[in-house]
Amino acid sequence: MNDQAYVYCPHCATPLELRERFGQVRPICPACGFVYFQDPKVAVIGFVVHDEKLLLIRRAVDPAKGKWALPGGYMDAGEMPDSALRREMREEVGLDIDIERLLEIYPMAGPGVDARGIVLAYAAVPANHIDGQPLEAHDDVSEAGWFAPNEIPDDLAFESTRSLLAAWQDRRENAGAA
Repeated sequence: MNDQAYVYCPHCATPLELRERFGQVRPICPACGFVYFQDPKVAVIGFVVHDEKLLLIRRAVDPAKGKWALPGGYMDAGEMPDSALRREMREEVGLDIDIERLLEIYPMAGPGVDARGIVLAYAAVPANHIDGQPLEAHDDVSEAGWFAPNEIPDDLAFESTRSLLAAWQDRRENAGAA
């Protein structure tokens, strides 16, 4: 029971026991009946393209510290995904964005990543004219930059980033062949 949030009931302080409830084994309080439901984490990432270049950030924290990824982060309780992504973009790179559409939903996975959640990937564009304005690196970002398809770094942090990049490059190649 070391990967759960509660060892003792948050209502009556009785030690929780693992029992089957609602089709799964869950921590249950034998005294008051409290059932601990482990809610999934939800993260958002932005696939932001401007002038045929993609915005990537270098992570300043684990997991995948020092590797490149799409900007984003965890949603807060009560926050909608679009608001969370706009907040994360301002926090990480100081950029306001317009969200175009949901691209994909990925499971959280990888070394050092809590796999009990999902990542919502959105296509977005800068909300304002940004030519000549440097990107800022804040929060859990050590560096940020715009990358042309042939300039993408090799050391990418997450499968979601690799998958979205491959789809973007395929779309570009197929559009050029048409």
